[in-house]
Amino acid sequence: MKNIITFMQNHINFEVQNVTVISIVVALLIFPSVMFLPARCGWENGLLENIQMLVLFLGVGFSLRAKVDKKFFLFIALFLLILILREINCGRTLFFAVPGTENTFYRWSEIKYGYLAHPLYGFFMACVGVYFLKNKLFINLWQKIKNIKIPIWNFLLLLLGMVGGIYAEECAHNFLLEESTELLFYTALVGFIYLYSQHKDFISGQKD
Repeated sequence: MKNIITFMQNHINFEVQNVTVISIVVALLIFPSVMFLPARCGWENGLLENIQMLVLFLGVGFSLRAKVDKKFFLFIALFLLILILREINCGRTLFFAVPGTENTFYRWSEIKYGYLAHPLYGFFMACVGVYFLKNKLFINLWQKIKNIKIPIWNFLLLLLGMVGGIYAEECAHNFLLEESTELLFYTALVGFIYLYSQHKDFISGQKD
């Protein structure tokens, strides 16, 4: 019991951070969003996905302006770009809508040079992976896991968003629920990025 208490004191932060309040608000809005928003708000390029893009780009901005461990947070920025490209299907859902339809898009096989999209996306992900390994950022990640306190409420909200998104996609097949829970996941994730890259109480002990 003493070891458990010591671990919690050393590795868990029970305070509700200001940035976590945003995730709490997003979580509370999931139910009314699913119940009352028009279905189109959960479509590609809809309201919820556009807010997701804004949140992810804020995460990129926080990462690029990190006050510590700049190489690690550059990797985080690149990782977020992977998520952004995934959300817009590498641009397919932005530029290749089928005329006269709603929430329908041409497949890459129907688009000129579309066969290049997945290989280029894979190449970009591979480059990000090489950057991670070349700079031995797995060491940075392990040090953070061992030494930095986890904002527990932010973590639980991130977990809720992840589990809710999986349920919505695999079981409920509800676009509004899926996009709402993804928004919660992204908001909580960017909350982590903000705290560990900008907040003085969380960046202490990290290297410059």
